[in-house]
Amino acid sequence: MDKLYKIGEVAKMYNISTSLLRHYEEEGMLVPQYIDDKTHYRYYGNQQLEVLNTICSLRALDISINDIKTYLEGRDIDKIKQMLQSQKVIVKQRINELKKIEKNIDNRLALIDDALSSKINIIEIKNISPCTLAYVENTINPQTYLDLETSIRELEKYHSKSSVYLGKIGISISKEHLIKQQFDKYDRVFMILDKDEYYDGPTLQQDKETCVIMRFRGTHKDAKQHYETLYQYILDNNYTIEGFSKEITYIDEGLTDNVDLYVTEIQIPIKGEKYD
Repeated sequence: MDKLYKIGEVAKMYNISTSLLRHYEEEGMLVPQYIDDKTHYRYYGNQQLEVLNTICSLRALDISINDIKTYLEGRDIDKIKQMLQSQKVIVKQRINELKKIEKNIDNRLALIDDALSSKINIIEIKNISPCTLAYVENTINPQTYLDLETSIRELEKYHSKSSVYLGKIGISISKEHLIKQQFDKYDRVFMILDKDEYYDGPTLQQDKETCVIMRFRGTHKDAKQHYETLYQYILDNNYTIEGFSKEITYIDEGLTDNVDLYVTEIQIPIKGEKYD
C-alpha cells in the first residue's frame, strides 16, 4: 500500500493550510484516499499528491479554481494548452493595466515633487499643452476638499474605473465672471483626463493656451485674493482674458495636516499683443 499522509502533514509539505485542502475536497477536486470513520482524520496517498501537484502548479499560474476543476474532470493536452493560452491573454491584459497604474504613480509622484518645489506667489506666463477635460456644470464655493465630493461622484458615473485624482480635479470660473471680477462664482468642476483614459460623459477639448499662472499656499477658499492679484496684473500689462480659469489644488488636507505645505494653482488664459 502507498504511504498515507495526514491532512496536517500534506498541508506542511505543500506549505498550504488544512482549510484550503478541505476546500479542494468540497469542490470535488481532491478527495482523500481514506477518512477514518471514528476520528474523521483524512489521509492522502500518492495519487492525491499527484493531483495536488497539478492544482498547485496551475494555481501558481493564477488559473481559477473552476477552470482547474474542469480540467481535472477530463485531463488532456488540448485542454491544458487551451487553458494556458487563455490565461496568457488574461496575464497580458493585467500587465497592460499594471503598466498604466505604474505610469499614473510616476505622474502623481512627479506632481507632488513639483508642488513641493513651487514658486509661491510668483506670477508666470506659460503655454499650457492641449488636454481633454471631463466636467460637471456646478455652482459651488468650496471651503474644503470635501465640498467637491458630490461633483467628483458625478464625474465617476461616466468613468471606466476608479482613478487617481491627485492633481486632476479642479474648479473653474467662467470668462464672463472673471471679467466682472466675480472671483467666488465657480461654474464648473473638471477632471483632466490622461491620454487614452476612457470617459463616457461630457468632455471639453482644451486647445493650447497662454496663461498667467500663480501658485499660493492655501486651498480653494483662499483663492479670491490671488485672482484679484492676477486680474490686476492682466490689466497692467494690457492683456485680455480669453477663457475660463482652471484652479487645481495639488496639496491640501486630503494629503497632509501640514498647512504650510498646501499648494494651489490658478491658470487664467490671456491674449495680448505679445501673445497673439
